[in-house]
Amino acid sequence: MWADILAWLNLALRWFHVTAGIAWIGSSFYFMWLDAHLKPNPKAPKGVYGELWAVHGGGFYHKQKYTVAPADLPDDLHWFKWEAYTTWITGFLLLTVIYYAGAGVYLVDPAKADLEPWQAVLIGLGFLGGGWLVYDGLCRSPLGKRNLPFGVVWFAMLVAACWALTRLFNDRGAFIHVGAMIGTVMVANVFLIIIPNQRKVVAAMLAGEAPNPALGLQAKQRSVHNNYMTLPVLFLMVSNHYPMVVSSPINWILLGGIGGSGWVIRHFFNLKNTGQTKPMVLVNGVMIFIAVIIAAEATKPKPTASKGEVHFAQVQAIVSTHCVMCHSATPTHAGFTAPPNGVSFDSPDLIRKYAPRIEERAVTTDSMPLGNETHMAPAERQMLGQWIKSGAKLDTASQ
Repeated sequence: MWADILAWLNLALRWFHVTAGIAWIGSSFYFMWLDAHLKPNPKAPKGVYGELWAVHGGGFYHKQKYTVAPADLPDDLHWFKWEAYTTWITGFLLLTVIYYAGAGVYLVDPAKADLEPWQAVLIGLGFLGGGWLVYDGLCRSPLGKRNLPFGVVWFAMLVAACWALTRLFNDRGAFIHVGAMIGTVMVANVFLIIIPNQRKVVAAMLAGEAPNPALGLQAKQRSVHNNYMTLPVLFLMVSNHYPMVVSSPINWILLGGIGGSGWVIRHFFNLKNTGQTKPMVLVNGVMIFIAVIIAAEATKPKPTASKGEVHFAQVQAIVSTHCVMCHSATPTHAGFTAPPNGVSFDSPDLIRKYAPRIEERAVTTDSMPLGNETHMAPAERQMLGQWIKSGAKLDTASQ
């Protein structure tokens, strides 16, 4: 019963998280586009930086942006904040329900670091908070005034964090924590900088004082940073579906390449929004991604062939020991009420059907079993690989 409740809670939180994330990222992309398309109008009211006319949904919209603030505030002023807050809250609850409640499986890898689950949870939380402190410190330093050097240093910090986490956690847990670090930085920008600065501007106007322009500039800087971090964080949120990246021996380098590719591609569209179409920027982003593919394939571990012929009975014994507690129509592993991704190994035909997935997850990479909870030995992985390489035959007569 409790496992069923956890499964539904997982679904509800994930659905809510995705919905909120779409709303947050959509508004971020829209306002970056809007800023880039504002045009000055000599006839506009005093203090208007630029304006834009648009048509959508059968109606016309007239948008104006003030350099600092209008002379008088309207009675109804919308604040864009809950999109960010709900995305982070639901994401953290998911992190807690899946990775912290199941830290022994989803975070701890004894082959890397012999951590107790509670220690792994504290380390994870430390990276979330520490990431914000490092980022905010960089923004407030002289480096924060120079976009390109700042971006290079922050990028290097994130890659270093990924390297460190992949030495402490299993690969899946490490990647999701890099994503959670970036997401925490993004929402902290909204909660601690952007919204408070906007409140200070509003308070100054209500008091009849001139707002400080520096507040708007600081908020704008953090908003731009958030915009550039969206594509990398989106990849990280779905990264566990791609073991050729997550479980690669150079996974932290591959993540750096994919993150860099996302930043460059985002830069292309931000430039395009300002009327600067530079195809080579987009080409560079694609080339970085292609370089990631080449690096991943070149460093892919070559499975060591098992000595002698491997019979299906041996394969079925390995699968029964290490896989079917989760991958079964009736899972026995705590927290599972259905086989992950619908993959079940309950019969010989099903094992043969999913042989390519077994090879990807347990032979080419060691992403399964999760955290190698059942201690699958290298020799067992070699036997699975040899069986699959030999045609994944069901030599049931040999049983």
